[in-house]
Amino acid sequence: MKTNLSLLGSTGSIGTQTLDVARALGLKVSALAAHSNITLLESQIREWKPKLAVVYETEAAAHLRAAVRDLPVRVLSGMEGLCEAASLPEADVVCNAVVGMVGLQPTLAAANAGKDLALANKETLAAGGALVMETVRKNGVRVFPVDSEHSAIFQCLQGCPERGALRRILLTASGGPFFGKTREELKTVTPQDALRHPNWEMGNKITIDCATMMNKGLEVIEASWLFGLPEDRIDVVVHRESIVHSLVEYVDGAMLAQLGTADMHIPIQYALTWPDRKPSVAPPLDLVRCGTLRFFAPDDETFPCLAACREALRRGGLTPAAINGANEVAVQLFLQGKLSFPAIGEIVRKMAATTIPGGSLEEILDADREARASVRQIAGMK
Repeated sequence: MKTNLSLLGSTGSIGTQTLDVARALGLKVSALAAHSNITLLESQIREWKPKLAVVYETEAAAHLRAAVRDLPVRVLSGMEGLCEAASLPEADVVCNAVVGMVGLQPTLAAANAGKDLALANKETLAAGGALVMETVRKNGVRVFPVDSEHSAIFQCLQGCPERGALRRILLTASGGPFFGKTREELKTVTPQDALRHPNWEMGNKITIDCATMMNKGLEVIEASWLFGLPEDRIDVVVHRESIVHSLVEYVDGAMLAQLGTADMHIPIQYALTWPDRKPSVAPPLDLVRCGTLRFFAPDDETFPCLAACREALRRGGLTPAAINGANEVAVQLFLQGKLSFPAIGEIVRKMAATTIPGGSLEEILDADREARASVRQIAGMK
């Protein structure tokens, strides 16, 4: 079990639940990092007494530095600060729970520093999967998935020592708040409508990604890198109840599924305690109360992001990085009321239609910047 944690994204949904787990397990926290919520971060610093705290926004970092001047904690900012937190010598695991492309460089920093990763930042593998996994292999570190779906697959594979026995994996998707809607109906939905996820409490960006099915598309890309499978051996099924978190199918026709309550404490804890299991703060699953479990095929025509991500994965190179960057900006613009909901899917679909060669960190960052600029241009912004 890991005993000393560096937590990136400590004030977000995954971050606060990670601290719940750390509290229950009696873990130490040597570094905390957040985007700009210095009020909550200060509270966390006073409880956990980390050696290092990072605020991504420079101005907010200055305010935090003044607020905690009575404590022996260094306060840094920006990407440089995140990467230092990710490579802190005292930590034996880095939990990367930041949102978006900003998580890529800290993931690489952690791997290069020989740190195991509890990875909740799916954009890391979506945009830079080849680079990240090569860095992980080169440094002999392990990646423990925190996403509920990838954790479920990881858990199901524990009983499969021979990877050649695996036929395919099946990622489950809740379908989000708009399951069953038509393309016409989606033209008038609002950000408030899209943020009403039926099963999970999450941050705004991932909740919108669930509504567009982009989240599941990114998870297909992530699963391909994590488990070494091509796109055509990764299927998606819509499972409205969010009780079956994902499944694996073996060559003999047997299927294994991981079930549990819709509570992220469970996959977070397993990433930190593997190969052991410990009592969890999450409530146990009551199968009788669950009732019927339903499964449906995804609607790729109404929600094109999933198919676009598959296309980007097949094209390879920098195309996944481009669609990820385009989606991040499109989601921001939708939340600001500057793009319609269907426009997100159309932007991602068009971005996935071009093969962009490359794969170095500089090329990934360039592809990301160009994709973001392209979306802003489409929306009539500078």
